[in-house]
This record gives sequence, structure tokens and C-alpha cells, in this order.
Amino acid sequence: MTSNENTGLERQLGAGSLAINAINLTIGTGIFILPAYVAGYLGTMSFLAYLFCSILMGLIMLCFAEMGSKETSTGGAYMMIKDAFGPLAGFLSNTLFWLGYGVLSDAAILNVMSDMLGIWFPSFNEYWFRTFFIFVVIAIFAIVNIRGVKSGIRMVVILTILKLIPLVLLVLVGLFSVQAENLGMTALPDVSTFGAACILLFFAFGGSESALNISGEMKNPGKTIPRGIFMGITGILIIYLLIQFVATGILGAELALFQEAPLAEVGIRLVGPIGGTILIATGVISMYALIGSDTMVMPRLPFAASVNGLLPKVLSRVHPKYKTPHIAIISYCSIIFIMAISGGFKTLAILSSSAVLIIYLGVVLAMFKSRLKPDLTNPPMFKVPGGLLVPILSLLVLIWVLSYVPFNEYMAIGIFFILSTLFYYGYGWRKKSN
Repeated sequence: MTSNENTGLERQLGAGSLAINAINLTIGTGIFILPAYVAGYLGTMSFLAYLFCSILMGLIMLCFAEMGSKETSTGGAYMMIKDAFGPLAGFLSNTLFWLGYGVLSDAAILNVMSDMLGIWFPSFNEYWFRTFFIFVVIAIFAIVNIRGVKSGIRMVVILTILKLIPLVLLVLVGLFSVQAENLGMTALPDVSTFGAACILLFFAFGGSESALNISGEMKNPGKTIPRGIFMGITGILIIYLLIQFVATGILGAELALFQEAPLAEVGIRLVGPIGGTILIATGVISMYALIGSDTMVMPRLPFAASVNGLLPKVLSRVHPKYKTPHIAIISYCSIIFIMAISGGFKTLAILSSSAVLIIYLGVVLAMFKSRLKPDLTNPPMFKVPGGLLVPILSLLVLIWVLSYVPFNEYMAIGIFFILSTLFYYGYGWRKKSN
């Protein structure tokens, strides 16, 4: 069984750690601008899109839960796809996940975070100061995560609590200031408008699947993974719905006008300018926490690929003292730093939004194969009821979502796959030659 694969990593994390990491990876920067954009599409009917998207995301996560209870080694979605469709498919999904999605989005977030701090401190608008700041941020997370997955998850938990406390307080205080007239129901939106809003929200719900990259370091993963996924998705839905309810109830139709910082405006309406400052600071903390989670979970992908002989062997080294993939962590953080300070990532950032959908598609298809040709030597410890109903519905949802992806994104992904395939065969040929 893959869960018994000896990679040198230690199983130290439980369902609570997985759930918190999933919440942190999902509730990142989007929550601080999301309410205004959704209100711009649907007005007071926004909650319908949240409920609909939570059902859609729930279907996808059911597939992850079943496959995750079966494939419990480090690598998460990558290992699910590789075992189902072979090393080339696994390598493409692995590279797309950590490079096309993880590195580029983290580099973008670092620059956005620097821009926000530049509002208060003009030095952040100077290239060399910004470069030093980005280096320090990345170096801190690299050191923390090298020293052990427990120290990494501990920092993530602390940062997640710090960013959730202001949001929870915003909801608790805001509930007493909600104006009933601002919540009046309007006419149902047309299908295209509702679809556009759902696409936006579907991307916002993404991120929790990255938490499974550290499956090889979870205790009793067959039970921990499904439980942690359900806890995380439930927490995300509750937080999203409450924040949208409060923001709509306080700002009403004006909510759609504050697309740069809607929650900061809610804070100002509730407690004055200090409220806006607190919410902007929370946004910075949220971005910092999101990068912290990514630098913990994403390096496990190149590590797992290296273990399987798809990337250079050096990436699969485990620190003799801390039992962490220290070379993979350093490599991942170094690439983020280079992309963040060069700005070159902007031309490839188009990949990050659709890359995760391709990963979802691969996992759903892997579940199809698992159901049609079950592996009796390694059955899933958690099985979704309903036969093929869930994977069929998940596939239909993904086809619907992918139909909204612009053609230029497909072109970018196609080029990425071609280059990755050339590297795959070139590296394989070089290994045989040596």
C-alpha cells in the first residue's frame, strides 16, 4: 500500500491540523474583496451563489476524501493521478500544481502584500527595500518549515487565528448593525449572471485540496483525511456566508461600490477609521498566513516527484534531524523569491486560476477509474455512497466551469504541458544515458 511507503517523513498531524490548514489555504486574500464583487453580480441574492458553490465544491471534495483515504502518502492529488494514469500524467499534474499554481500565486500575493504595506510605509514602494522584505518573509517560512512540520503547522495555526479573530469580531459586532431593508430580496438573476458569479466563487473556494500534499505526515490518514476535509469545508462555508450577510446588511446596494476593500469599509461604518485600519492589517496577516501554508504543503510535491524518480534525487533528501524535505523547501522558496522580485510571473499568472481546475479534473477521473477497476489490495477506507453519482456530477460541474475559461488560458496551459512533457522525456533520457 502507498500509505506504507517509506519516505523518511514522520506522521505527526491530525484532522484538526488538516482542517485549519484547509481553512487558511482557502480564506486568503479573496475574502477581503469577494463580497463586493459577488454583490455586483447578484445584489442581495449573493447567498444563493455561496450555497450553490458550496454544493459544487462539496462534490469535488468528496472525490478528494475517498481518493485521499486510499492514497495516503506525501503528494496528495499528484499521487492520486499518478497511480491512476501513470508517471507522465502524474508529473504534469505535479508540475502544474506546485509551479503553475503554487509558485505563481505566492509570488503575486507577496507583491500585493508589499503594495498594501506601501500605503502605510512608502519604503515598500522602493525596489531594494521590497526585495529585502520579500527575502525575509520567504526565509522565515523556509526556516520554520525545515525545523519540522509541527513547527510549520503551529505557525499556520497562530496566523490563522490572528486573521480569523478580526473577521469573527466583524461578524459579531456587525450582526447588531444589520439593516433589514438592506437584505430585501430582489428578482432572481439570469443564468449567465448567476454563472459568472459562481465562477468567481468557485475559484474562491479553491485551496483546501493543497492541504492534502502533506498526507504522508498525517496520523491515521485513512480516517484523518476525510474528517479534516469535511471540517475545513464546513468552516469555510460558514465564514463566507456570515461575512457576506453582514457586509450586505450594513452596506446594502453600496457594497458593490467598494471593490478594493469592502470589509475595510464595513469596519469603518461600525467603529470608525480604526476599523478600516484593522481590516487592512488583517488582510496583510491573511496573505502572510496563506504564504506560510503554501510554503509548508507545496514543497511536498517536488519531494514526492523526486521520490518517484521524476525529478532530481536531491529533492527527495530528508533532513536527518528534523525529518523534513529541506532541499525541496529551500528550492520552492527560492523560486518564489526569484519570481516575486522579477515581476516576470505576471505573464504566467494566467495559469494559476485554471491550473487547480485541471487538478480537480484529474482527481475526479482517477475516482472514476478506481470505481470501475477497484484495487482490491488497497481499497479506500472512506467510500462515498451512491456509486458513480458523485464523480459524474463532479465531472459535469467541472465541464461547466471549464467552459467559462478563456481560450488564452487554454493556450497557456497547452504550452506549459508541452514544455513539461519535453522536460519529462529529456530527463528520463538523461537518466538512462548516465
